[in-house]
Amino acid sequence: MSDKQSAANPIIRGSRVKMHLSLTLTDGTEALSTFAQEPESFVVGDGSFTPGLEETFLGRRQGDSGELLLAPEQAFGARMEENLHQLPHADFSPELTLESGVVMMFETPTGEQVPGTIVAYDDDRVSVDFNHPLAGRELTLRFEILAVEPPAAE
Repeated sequence: MSDKQSAANPIIRGSRVKMHLSLTLTDGTEALSTFAQEPESFVVGDGSFTPGLEETFLGRRQGDSGELLLAPEQAFGARMEENLHQLPHADFSPELTLESGVVMMFETPTGEQVPGTIVAYDDDRVSVDFNHPLAGRELTLRFEILAVEPPAAE
């Protein structure tokens, strides 16, 4: 496909997109950036990004770039108190050194691996936050769309 044809393709669900992006907290801390490395390649709707974040890309085209302030709902969602769990300290290996702020992987009853952040702990309980670390935060998204391919024919 020529660059001219690619530039004509708007991003829609199923599009293959190659882009650089960065996410920055309101205090200026960069949470993620691909600008100094390989660009991100993904298919819109494949789960690489949250649905709210994908929505910000829809309709954009190759060559588009910009900076947007995203509300939590557009990025990683609101923080949910029901995602904060108290686990028995005995469930953790005695060799494991617990520390607040450490992200660990946990296995769900269905066998899925999910990250959780240690919030607090004592001799009896460990508080683990299963919200995404960026949930509830406003973020600045900076992006540069390098290529857009239309959805593959089914």
